[in-house]
Amino acid sequence: MKLRFTRAGTTRGPARKLILAGLIAGVAIAGVATATIAGASTHHQGWKSYNSSSWQVSWRYKAVDSPADPTFTQLLGVNNNGSVVGYYGSGADATHPNKGFTISSPWTHRNNWRWQNFPGSVQTQVVAINTFGATVGFFVTRTGANYGFVKWNGHTWPVAYPKTPHKNAFNQLLGVNDNGIASGFYNDAAGNSHGYLYNIRTRTFFLLRVPVRATSVVITGINNSNVIVGFVVVGKVTVAFVVKNGVFHQLSFGGKTNTQALGVNSSGSVVGSYLDAGGKLHGFLWTTTGLHTINSPWGTGGTLINGLNDRGVLVGFFIDAKGRTRGFLVVANTTKATNYWWTGNFGGTIAPTTPRPSASNGWPSIGPSASPGAVTNGGNLTNGGTNANSGTHW
Repeated sequence: MKLRFTRAGTTRGPARKLILAGLIAGVAIAGVATATIAGASTHHQGWKSYNSSSWQVSWRYKAVDSPADPTFTQLLGVNNNGSVVGYYGSGADATHPNKGFTISSPWTHRNNWRWQNFPGSVQTQVVAINTFGATVGFFVTRTGANYGFVKWNGHTWPVAYPKTPHKNAFNQLLGVNDNGIASGFYNDAAGNSHGYLYNIRTRTFFLLRVPVRATSVVITGINNSNVIVGFVVVGKVTVAFVVKNGVFHQLSFGGKTNTQALGVNSSGSVVGSYLDAGGKLHGFLWTTTGLHTINSPWGTGGTLINGLNDRGVLVGFFIDAKGRTRGFLVVANTTKATNYWWTGNFGGTIAPTTPRPSASNGWPSIGPSASPGAVTNGGNLTNGGTNANSGTHW
């Protein structure tokens, strides 16, 4: 069974109504345009470092809280210039709506925080940013509909897949690369998700067909080489996937009930989250050196990694001992190559688990009994439909 893209229609400006709801959390009442955040200084904790002398790997963590709501902040994307995007506000009620932001480095200086909310929306999440400053995400209307959006070159417009139902519309854009290709999904009338790519320049959609019996498909990221990541729901299990060189790979870690790939950089390193056997959420980084489990030193209630850039900066959020959702950055420094897959809470011991296997089509594949997770290869990607792309450019 083969995996393919099917071309769909286009959108032209804000002609279609768009609506969204939080994939990772709720959505919030938003302001208009982009403005500098004033008021209280940003709350943050200084860099905390952990080292592994055996593997010569060090990790530095920095907690970052919104100056507007220090109880709820999620960092969702980071580009190669160090600009970070995300949102604050839990969306639990009208007094804590989701509000989008962008932050330039240094991330803890209040003058470097700027609001970004879709005009007229009640809630907005800014999820990804590319090297050229194009941002994507989603917003929620007053009727509760969810729509994706693009902000690029001074223009902002809504995005919805052409077959999105008008009732309870649900679209989200979750990633964007430097070629102007965004990734996301829409929900059909039954509530099942369908992943797609969206060409910002031509405003053309490509729907992803996967070679597994999935009830839902979500594309969360795409890098500059068109490596695609996301997750599928098969039965009651959520499995991460990576598509590289036309090959569909499934990744399942921890308790193997819920693994989500949420971001990918130019080298093909993947970040995301998984649930362990006890139901606790952990972040992960999957690279050529293997699986790295990442837990914030303050994240007693769980950790999620949502984005990364090409310079070793990862972003995400964690739940602390007081129940607050807090954004954080992780900087990884590796000074010694290893031939092992390894994992560890990078405040403790890092131990090799299984010798790294040989590559298949440039990607490693390990058996289901290997610890800490399993990577499975499945069907090939072919490009279908009229005017389909060649797989190298759009």
